[in-house]
Amino acid sequence: MQGFFIFRKLFAQTVAMLDNIVHYFDHIPSLHRALILAGGISFFWLVETADPLFRFQYHKWKHAGINLFFTATTIVINFLFAVLIVKTSDWALAHHFGLLQLVVMPLWVYLLAGLLLLDLVGAYLVHYIEHKIKWMWKFHMVHHADTHVDTTTANRHHPGESVFRAVFTILGVFVCGAPIWLVMLYQSLSVVLTQFNHANIRLPLWLDHFLAWFIVSPNMHKVHHHYMRPQTDSNYGNIFSFWDRLFGTYNATPVEQVHYGLDVLDDTTDEKLAYQLKVPFDGKIKTDY
Repeated sequence: MQGFFIFRKLFAQTVAMLDNIVHYFDHIPSLHRALILAGGISFFWLVETADPLFRFQYHKWKHAGINLFFTATTIVINFLFAVLIVKTSDWALAHHFGLLQLVVMPLWVYLLAGLLLLDLVGAYLVHYIEHKIKWMWKFHMVHHADTHVDTTTANRHHPGESVFRAVFTILGVFVCGAPIWLVMLYQSLSVVLTQFNHANIRLPLWLDHFLAWFIVSPNMHKVHHHYMRPQTDSNYGNIFSFWDRLFGTYNATPVEQVHYGLDVLDDTTDEKLAYQLKVPFDGKIKTDY
């Protein structure tokens, strides 16, 4: 009998916690979202400085400059698309449209299913497509051009690519019928975990391997930043690693064999902003397609 009361208490606390999460992300202030972004970069910056995976011979602040520029353009574009995301979510809920609206489910199942679906459509799918369609790949090349991958690389996206990702976010919200609190929760988790798996940090191998069964670990994502195929065309996941394993795009190349950059680009251009902005429009740059 005592065990039953303990279980009931834990269940009630879990329900209350989930309700608090829903309420918080349904009304999350813009300042809090900014703090999540800045706090994540700052934290992983300190960790990778203290114990880096690779000891780069580079000027860390100069390297961060171009990546933070692209982070700023990503924020602006996301802000411009925010109204469309909210309206799409509101329309889906009002019309009971989307996969999440098909059946009634417990809140914790709803939350997990929503995160998985948003990750599949809004992150994995667009990332996969960017590697397969030539003109989209040329925008995405700017992300892969970084030869010193660290936590600031996480949001190094050409403005054109940021538009692609915003459109697929809207598509994900539409397909899922996701409420705005779920979208805000997903985007917050996405920001922090993307900073985590790009960070130049060294985790114990057993821990990295364990995490890679569930989420995209640092070593798993570093393989994606290898300078040539087939590694470049693998490990597309953003938060969850399930999709790469399910669709056969998982690659377990040892991280010690990874070399950053792209074999079709001059490594010395990775910190030249004007050059990187023009990459998608430069017909002289090979794409291997």
